[in-house]
Amino acid sequence: MQFALPPRKGPAVAPYSRSPFLTYQRRKQLKALGILSVALLAIFFLLSQLFYFSTGTGAAPIGTSSLVIVTVLDRSLYSDSYLQKIIKNREDYAQRHGYTNFFANLSDYDSYLGSAPRSWGVVPAVRHAMAAHPSATYFFHLDPHALFMDPNKPLESHLLDKHRLEALMRREVPVVPPDSIIKTFAHLRPEDIDLMVTTDAEDLNTGSFILRQGDFARFFLDTWFDPLYRSYNFAKAETHTLEHIVQWHPTVLARLALVPQRVINAYSKDSPGAGVDGTYRDGDLIIRFFGCDTDPKRSCQSELDAYYELWAKKLKVERLS
Repeated sequence: MQFALPPRKGPAVAPYSRSPFLTYQRRKQLKALGILSVALLAIFFLLSQLFYFSTGTGAAPIGTSSLVIVTVLDRSLYSDSYLQKIIKNREDYAQRHGYTNFFANLSDYDSYLGSAPRSWGVVPAVRHAMAAHPSATYFFHLDPHALFMDPNKPLESHLLDKHRLEALMRREVPVVPPDSIIKTFAHLRPEDIDLMVTTDAEDLNTGSFILRQGDFARFFLDTWFDPLYRSYNFAKAETHTLEHIVQWHPTVLARLALVPQRVINAYSKDSPGAGVDGTYRDGDLIIRFFGCDTDPKRSCQSELDAYYELWAKKLKVERLS
């Protein structure tokens, strides 16, 4: 016959329960594991943020625009009605395609320019836009004397899509027309490209270009805005500086795509120096009134007004249809 063991003193212990000592040890282990997990997550988060800010290519927050249109306005030279037409035209285009406008005041950069021509303001303005929109992918600088004439053309399918850019890239042509010995590279692929720009009959034209966010963009803008270049007194200031950089620095040329002028920089019929097939035609994305602000025989206001009315009529027909 078997007898039950006498009960032990102290609290009863349920069958199959762990001893208090083991429970305490287990709690210590779980606590240590939790602390380690939190520490690892914190390290991972910090490293991911460091990588994001160092490359500028992290995933954009939901609702962030992929493209920023940069316009530098000189409010001291042009009437408010003139500037409001430019602004309204660009706001309509940006709203249609989910882009963002960055309207910069030229006077904000006077302290950076010193004695250099004020046309240099485009460079710090683009850098300012990049700082204000760090999650955007592309920055499209467009001269204020220009209008979007086909508002339904998104820049993705018009230029930025890799297959479209592949078809548009001008390879093995003089970087500076008509006969620069430095030519665009033949082997470049769309994924290599960070800077898209056009030429007219004489120059690389800085009035319309697209720059992709990233380390190259910051390097490029810093190089372009170097005080030494601004002190050279080039005849065409930042334009001739850009031509110098592209021809003498393969690092920049290796990231550049020349595209046909009418893609993003079609000149009006009154604008001098258009390249071959560079004059605006109905259906082009943009018309630019190049030189209207330097030729005393021309009026930026009257030239813009005529095309602004055509654009406004298109919108009216669109709303009625």
